[in-house]
Amino acid sequence: MTTTVFEARPRRARRIAIAAAVLLVAVFAVVAALLRRTPTGVYFRLSDQVAMMLLGLLLAGAALLFARPRVRAGAEGVEVRNLLGTRTLPWELVFRVSFPDGAPWARLELPDDEYIAVMAIQAADGRWAVQAIRALRAVHAEHTAPRETPSQDL
Repeated sequence: MTTTVFEARPRRARRIAIAAAVLLVAVFAVVAALLRRTPTGVYFRLSDQVAMMLLGLLLAGAALLFARPRVRAGAEGVEVRNLLGTRTLPWELVFRVSFPDGAPWARLELPDDEYIAVMAIQAADGRWAVQAIRALRAVHAEHTAPRETPSQDL
């Protein structure tokens, strides 16, 4: 994607993911520090403390995956990055940009009734999501030719 006309990321989910990651690291650091001083009768070693801290870092990294979604659009097409993968599509493959009622996020409608979730535009973001979906639809309309609907001759 060389020229980006539009870019969006989730707002609320991003803030929550970052806060959760910080909280997880802090809680596991405290637990790791206090682990050797518990009167449980079990003997914890330095390796147990390190493992506890690494577990906290691992869980924080998993929480940060929810801050990863992004959508970029330009003249060439659209790039959708969700939790684990990134897909780049030319505009010719995207029939429509939609946000179905009750759906948690937007989606790109593709041929053969397939779609790609656009987790970067989430219903939880309210007004910002409405602005983002309108902007993405405008970029889509600008860079695609109008499609002919099949005639229904009976």
